[in-house]
Amino acid sequence: MWNEESAPRRGLLIILSSPSGAGKSTLTQRLRGWDPTISFSISATTRVPRAGEVDGRDYHFMSEEAFKHQVAQGEMLEHAHVFGNFYGSPRGPVQAAIDTGRDVLFDIDWQGAQQIRNSALGQHTLSIFILPPSIAELHRRLQTRGQDSAEVIAKRMQKSWDEISHWDGYDFVLVNDDLDRTEAKLKTIVEATRLRRTQQPGLTEHVRRLQQEFEDSQ
Repeated sequence: MWNEESAPRRGLLIILSSPSGAGKSTLTQRLRGWDPTISFSISATTRVPRAGEVDGRDYHFMSEEAFKHQVAQGEMLEHAHVFGNFYGSPRGPVQAAIDTGRDVLFDIDWQGAQQIRNSALGQHTLSIFILPPSIAELHRRLQTRGQDSAEVIAKRMQKSWDEISHWDGYDFVLVNDDLDRTEAKLKTIVEATRLRRTQQPGLTEHVRRLQQEFEDSQ
C-alpha cells in the first residue's frame, strides 16, 4: 500500500526575487514562520569577514582560489562577481537538504535565478517573482523607509525596473497589492509544487508495485 510517510518528498530550491520595496523580506519571514523547516541558503564569498560575522552562519568564507575551484568543479549553483569579490551558492549543503526533504530558500536576483534553473538541481527549483502594485507605490515604500537620500532612492528605482524587466523568467509572478492575500497565494504555490512528480521519488517504486500487482492479477 502507498504510504506517503514512508516515501518522503524531495525538497525544493525556492527562489524568491523582487525589486527593493516590493515586500519580499516580509513575505520571506512569513513563509519561514509558516514552515520553520525552510532554511536559507548560506552564500559563499571571497570577501573578508566583517566584525561579528561567523563562518558557516553568515557566509561560507573562502579564498578566491578555492572559490574558483568550486566553480570549475560545478559545485556552485550560481555565482557572481560584485565589487571586487565573488559570491555564490554552494551545491553541497543544498543537495544534502533537499535529499532529506527540506526546502532551501534563495534570496537572489534574476541572474542568479537563471543560473540555478540551468544547474544540475534545476528540476527541483521553484522560482517566484514579487511585483509591486504600481511604480508610484514602490517609490512611496522606498521613501517611507526614511533610510535613503533622494539620489539613492532614484538609483534604487532604476535598479528595481531592471529587475522587473525580467519578470517573465519565473515560474510564478505575484502582484503584492495586499500582503495577506499574497502570503496565502505564496503558501499555496509552495504546497502545490511540493507535490510535483519530480519531488516525489517514491512514486516510481509505487508504480512498479502497481504494475506487478496488475500482472499478477491476470
